[in-house]
Amino acid sequence: MDQQARLDVAAEVLHALGRPAVILDSINVMVRATDEAVPFGLMQDRPLIELELLNLVDWARKAGKTETFEGAVNLGGRAAKTWVLATAAPIGQGLIALSIEDRTEARRLDETRRDFVANISHELKTPIGAISLLAETLQGATDDTDAVTKFAGSLQREATRLSQIVQDIIELSRLQSASIVDHNDEVDISDVIQESIERTRVLAEVKRTRVFANLEPGCALGNREQLITAVTNLIENAINYSDANSQVGVAVVHRSDFIDIVVTDSGVGIALEDQARIFERFYRADPSRSRDTGGTGLGLAIVKHIAQNHRGDIAVFSKPGLGSTFTLTLPECGRSHSE
Repeated sequence: MDQQARLDVAAEVLHALGRPAVILDSINVMVRATDEAVPFGLMQDRPLIELELLNLVDWARKAGKTETFEGAVNLGGRAAKTWVLATAAPIGQGLIALSIEDRTEARRLDETRRDFVANISHELKTPIGAISLLAETLQGATDDTDAVTKFAGSLQREATRLSQIVQDIIELSRLQSASIVDHNDEVDISDVIQESIERTRVLAEVKRTRVFANLEPGCALGNREQLITAVTNLIENAINYSDANSQVGVAVVHRSDFIDIVVTDSGVGIALEDQARIFERFYRADPSRSRDTGGTGLGLAIVKHIAQNHRGDIAVFSKPGLGSTFTLTLPECGRSHSE
């Protein structure tokens, strides 16, 4: 079989694979390329320039067998590197078939899972260790009524915190596995806000914080209980990060085909470098202060997933020392929304 025929057969095989792939000649010019390879900057009649892929091709050519490489490659002049699984296989007469699989998202998910497990272990370790220590201390203080009362109260607080962490983990897992909610459900936003304020009333009283709301009529499409959970988490977050005797405001804003629920506080604020990450699970801009508030580090992550499940969005505007404004955007009733 001459080289032209070999090229044609190999090209047909690569196209059948349905993945980014090219055939390189003896000087590493791409003489064939699949349509899927073009977005990665791998095009016919162009030389291969990515160093990692060139090294892979050279290994395969010298070894005379298939070689693989997994790692970050700067493909097509992209600013960010792409994590790929690349395979180079000699197909005769100096030709090399090179295929790549974009593993960037899979790697990101793997890293997220590892971080999640590590963070869960860390978050559970603190209350579990405290409960163990307090229980041991109680055993040695049976004759001291005041000490027993004090340690029992601390034990109860740590048990409550542990229970809240577990509940939030379960809720977040449920939201992540849930599909987008039924948009035929019409939810009264005033009712959602009133219920959320009621659920945070005790916390507000303890923190001596006044929560006031603009209960302008509004209707969103979604799941009532999920929306109450989201708004409750936003109000709790605002109360926890505000000083005593401060105020938290909740407002409703109608905007085009959407409705905004805006929660504003005059608390400590969030640094710009932290704002992009505060919706990550267990991320805390100020870990020491966060633990003082008793939060689990999952509240804003839960809000994010509820927003996504409603084809909505959550955003934050904040300046350190001047407070924060969180805006939960949802599809409004009676409006058309694309799938």
